[in-house]
Amino acid sequence: MSTIPTLSVCMPVYNADPYVREATESILKQTFADFEFIIIDDGSTDDSRAILEELARRDARIRLVSRPNTGYTVALNEALSMARAPYLARMDADDVSMPQRFEKQLAYLQANPDCVLVGSRILTIDPFGSPLYEPNHKLSHMEIESQLLAGVGWAIVHPASMMVREHITALNGYRVEMEPSEDLDLFLRLAERGKIANLPDVLLYYRQHVKSVNHTRYLEQNRVTRVSVAEAYARRGVALPTNWSLPDRAMLPMKKEIDMWAWVALKNGNVSAARKHAVALLRMAPFSLGSWRLLYCAIRGY
Repeated sequence: MSTIPTLSVCMPVYNADPYVREATESILKQTFADFEFIIIDDGSTDDSRAILEELARRDARIRLVSRPNTGYTVALNEALSMARAPYLARMDADDVSMPQRFEKQLAYLQANPDCVLVGSRILTIDPFGSPLYEPNHKLSHMEIESQLLAGVGWAIVHPASMMVREHITALNGYRVEMEPSEDLDLFLRLAERGKIANLPDVLLYYRQHVKSVNHTRYLEQNRVTRVSVAEAYARRGVALPTNWSLPDRAMLPMKKEIDMWAWVALKNGNVSAARKHAVALLRMAPFSLGSWRLLYCAIRGY
């Protein structure tokens, strides 16, 4: 690829073979096509690498690097170091971007040169792609920054974000020591360099599943978030409020989460997904009356 593209897309991948093909193809099918797609296969031990190699042979925009595992944030920074375009978009290997995502986000950044970071509203989906709910993300800089300073990294959804690369470069990218809240930390630092925003459009389907960081690294995420927010207050010359505490974000136990996914799938008419969840729940709690009731309703289809 000789010419410099308008947009660099960065996606780290680690053992995502159930989802990575759909995620990658959702990028390749964007209505805005002038991008390079930097994919770091971070030492996957499943079929992710084979899937990505097949897709890379089909589309020259993919720049695939496969090497031993180093971790998510190191892979992100490696992708950043390879990026050549003035704008940078993030993507995760288990999500799905809507076809007009890049077109709409890039138009916003170009029309608002004081904006350094733009996200969008999203639709959450379960592991099988069944819709769950649509969060009401704030849109303005003031509202989003206020949430970030409250420790809500979700204020801008990381894989739905697009940024101006020169500002990320000036900040030396992601701080590895802030994983698994590296996105919150970067967004707080970007908010000191310009405006941040979310578009009102749903431009990403955000997948929830049992291996997501929200479930596997919840306590570590809370600890790092507090450090990141305290440093952000200090950079702004303001002391962290004595009554500051993390927002109440208790995670549902995995059994209850799967149960919820199943009933939402049934409500939405996705009987196939509901049945898969019911079987998974029955394996986890075979002596639970609720598990059998769910399986019965899923088999009936309502």
